[in-house]
This record gives sequence, structure tokens and C-alpha cells, in this order.
Amino acid sequence: MKLTNEQLKTIYCGALYFKESEDGWLQSFQYTESQMEYFKNAFDFWYDRCFATTAKTLEMKTTAKNISFEYKFIWRGSEDSVELWIDGLATQIQYVKDMGEEGKVSFTLPEGEKNVVIYLPADATLWIRNFELDGEYTPAQKGEKVLWIGDSITQGFGPLRSACTYVSVANRLLNYDIINQGIGGYVYDKNTMVPMEGYAPDKIIIAMGTNQFGSETMKAVEEYYCSLKEVYGDTPVLCVSPIWRGDCPDRYDVFVRFCENVKKIAAKYSNVTVVDGFTLVPHLSEYYLDNLHPNALGAEVYGRNLADAIKKAGF
Repeated sequence: MKLTNEQLKTIYCGALYFKESEDGWLQSFQYTESQMEYFKNAFDFWYDRCFATTAKTLEMKTTAKNISFEYKFIWRGSEDSVELWIDGLATQIQYVKDMGEEGKVSFTLPEGEKNVVIYLPADATLWIRNFELDGEYTPAQKGEKVLWIGDSITQGFGPLRSACTYVSVANRLLNYDIINQGIGGYVYDKNTMVPMEGYAPDKIIIAMGTNQFGSETMKAVEEYYCSLKEVYGDTPVLCVSPIWRGDCPDRYDVFVRFCENVKKIAAKYSNVTVVDGFTLVPHLSEYYLDNLHPNALGAEVYGRNLADAIKKAGF
């Protein structure tokens, strides 16, 4: 059976809203139009990445033995993957570097009913249409609505596998209904802390700061948390301070001091729970792609430790 785009939306997780092109391509967005307009005027690097299929998935329970859909790349950053996971295990992987600008993805599934998750690229913009499957399906049941905000690590650069970002790892354990507003190069910037019409998250996770540790003051961080309070009130917030990085040994003391100040600022708010990022990923280059972004191993450890910290904190 071929799903209409309206039916496809019921299994498409991670989008704030959708648009459809004249020729039937389904486009998903995680930022409001005003946020994207700000990125456009502020920095091309942010603007390119704000359209990406970051942390977006197709999730369902199905008896299908075959699934396929047409795809079209609009933009590519790092070349990660499109992946099929069945009952919690990676089953098939198609790497972006091996995919044409347009084409068709086809997956073969085992007999019987199973839980299926298709991970779309974290650092590329992918449109899809003509989703087909040869069995019954039921959309996955997701948990709390969580807005996840961060930089390139949260967007998913490093593992070079869309299903292996720390957000994907953590969310396989937490089953949140997430919108991931992680974007490469981002910083604490109050200009994008604005209400999103029609969207009210149950919780917010913020994991950024590593891109601005050289700032002379903490004003940007202070203003961000002030704006966060104005927009979302007492909504529970988890602040994850920057994780360890080993690419700046000459300024490491400055980095550590910045991280401590982030934690102090966030902790001033009664609705904010603080998690020390230094406790989440080993301080060893083996866990990093470039001593800044966790690789697949580092992201696995990061995601699992963060999920444990969330549960332990009762967040």
C-alpha cells in the first residue's frame, strides 16, 4: 500500500510541522519560520543546517516484509546514513556518500510483527514521497514531548551514523517525542528563544556552550536562560554543560571555567536541573572523531550515561 503524505505524517517523528512541494515531496521542519529567517540573516552555516532531517525518524509497528520510499537530497553536510532498525537492532544501513541526489530506498524485513524505526540523515536535508509497505502498520507510541536544543554534537555530527548520535542513543532508552533543535556551530543565543505557535513541550533539554567558551563575559548565557524563563515559564529544563574536549590544551583552563559558570547560571532557576557534561564521556581521544565531537563509541557512552542521569535526577 502507498501511504498518502497525511498518513506518512502519522509515523514521521521529530517534526514541528510539514510542507508539501507541488510534485509531492514531504518536507519537515523543526524550526519556526521566524527562527529560520534569523539564521538566514545571521550565518549561512546555521541556515543551511536548520533544514536538516536532524533526529527525524519514521516509526511504526508493522507486519510488512518490504518498505520503500523515494528520496531527494536538498543539502548535504557530513555524510552519515539512512538506517533501518528492527526491534532495537540495526538491520540495514545506507550511507549518504553512496546515495545519489535522488533515488529510492528499499528495505526487506523479516516475517511477523515488529517495531520498525527508520533513521533519516542527521546532517543533511532529505525530502521523501511515495512511502510504500506491503503490510499493516500502527504508528509508534511516543512519550513526553521534549524540545532538545544544542550545537553540532546535539545535531549529530561525529558518529557519522544517524542512529548513533547521542540523542538517538538516549532516546531509544527514553522514548521521548522529540524535536531536535541542535544545529552545527550554535551558541547560547537569545534570538531563537521565541514561542513556537502550537507547540508546548513537556520538558526541555539544553546541551551547548562549547562553541563560545572564549567569550569575555557570560552575558549571552545569562540572557538566554532569562529568555527561556520568559517563554516557557516553569517548564522543566535540563541543562547539560559542555562535555570534555581535548582540542584546546592551551586554553583548557578557560574552557573549564566557562563550563562551571554555565552550571552556576542554570542552577539559579528552580525549574532547571543541571547535569555535568564532564561526567558523561571519557576524557580520552579514542571516544572522539576530532577531540571535540564524540565518535560512534563516544556518542553511545554519552547517550547511555545521559539517559541514566535523567532517570537518576527524576527529570
